[in-house]
Amino acid sequence: MVAVAARGARETVDDPSVVRERLEVFAGEVLLGAVNRPVQLVNGGLYLRGLIEDGSRKSLEPLVARLSGEADYESLQQFLAVSSWDPTRVLKATAERVAPVIDVQAWVLDDTGFPKDGKHSPGVKRQYSGTLGKIGNCQIGVSVHAVGGKGTVPLGWALYLPEEWCEDPERRAKAKIPEEIEFQTKPELGVGLIEQAGGWDVPRAPVLGDEAYGKDSKLRERLHQAGFAYVLSIDADASVFAPEAVFAVPARRERAGRPRARLRPDREPEHVAELLDRLAPQNLHTVTFRDGPEGKPITSRFCFLRVRALKRWKHGAAEQPREEWLICEWPAGQDQPSDYWISNLPADTAPEQLARLARMRWKIELDYKQLKGELGLDHYEGRSWLGWYHHTALVTAAHGFLTLERQNPNRPRPA
Repeated sequence: MVAVAARGARETVDDPSVVRERLEVFAGEVLLGAVNRPVQLVNGGLYLRGLIEDGSRKSLEPLVARLSGEADYESLQQFLAVSSWDPTRVLKATAERVAPVIDVQAWVLDDTGFPKDGKHSPGVKRQYSGTLGKIGNCQIGVSVHAVGGKGTVPLGWALYLPEEWCEDPERRAKAKIPEEIEFQTKPELGVGLIEQAGGWDVPRAPVLGDEAYGKDSKLRERLHQAGFAYVLSIDADASVFAPEAVFAVPARRERAGRPRARLRPDREPEHVAELLDRLAPQNLHTVTFRDGPEGKPITSRFCFLRVRALKRWKHGAAEQPREEWLICEWPAGQDQPSDYWISNLPADTAPEQLARLARMRWKIELDYKQLKGELGLDHYEGRSWLGWYHHTALVTAAHGFLTLERQNPNRPRPA
């Protein structure tokens, strides 16, 4: 029987055997295009059951024990760590099943830590982890999630591989890291995941992310060029050109010589904090929007300015730099703004929409909480690069099944 582990699904009074039948159908649908052997399809279904059934640990040994003799440990280990099935296809199939029912409102880009002992798990090192709140021995996984009014669904996972790992052939060989894998920053990994999911049948929505992603101008430009809107956090030290800045071709000082062609600004950029200290007080708006776990109305003060962010500007620009929104929240009674964002949303975007999106990123924490606390996202104990990707894809599928269960209108509810 399937004893559903997720909090939202505990509300069901469905017969466990009926839930199990639905899980078997779902597993077949999301795994069929990814696996290439019948035994892989069987093992994938068993692994999903093991992730969903009650149990404090979702690593392989206790998972197999919960399946009461139905699963073979060696076969499941082979399936997870070595078999050449495609985890991306599982993610795609899951996302395309779940996204239509959750009212997608944003895509959230973030990363999370996977605490580890030892030094052999791929990508592990002493590094900062938001999960730990400090520097610790861990892996870092970058992920993208579609978040909506009725749930969330992960769209992709990427394991961050530090440079010392990339340059260590022996460690790479032991962890079976493919030769083509090269060092990429977390923003590079993240934008790659977004571009990949952008080709799926999933509703696009503005991309949200914290300062680690918002400060990366290359990431913002890649998103813009790929047709993605974004609302990304930045810090007070980021530099932008004020709304009144003018970019124009300067007049030649002498008649002879080559005509100037590049646009140059009539002033230097300013730090965000300095610009807002100068302009925000007369441009503050009280905005009410729906946010929070229950969608309750929230009222706060915001400033919205049209600015230009140009990292390389001293030699001029070939064309007019595009305008972006500089957004800050400045709660009443505080001496300075609490948060800052930059966005490429259109100039006619409503203030309520800008404020709501800027504040929506908190939903990713609920996603990580369920993925880790209930489905064992961080319980994988293997030392295989491919195994990590297989595990995160299957956890995503389990998460997707539970989301569909909560949205199933035909599911019985408690009296």
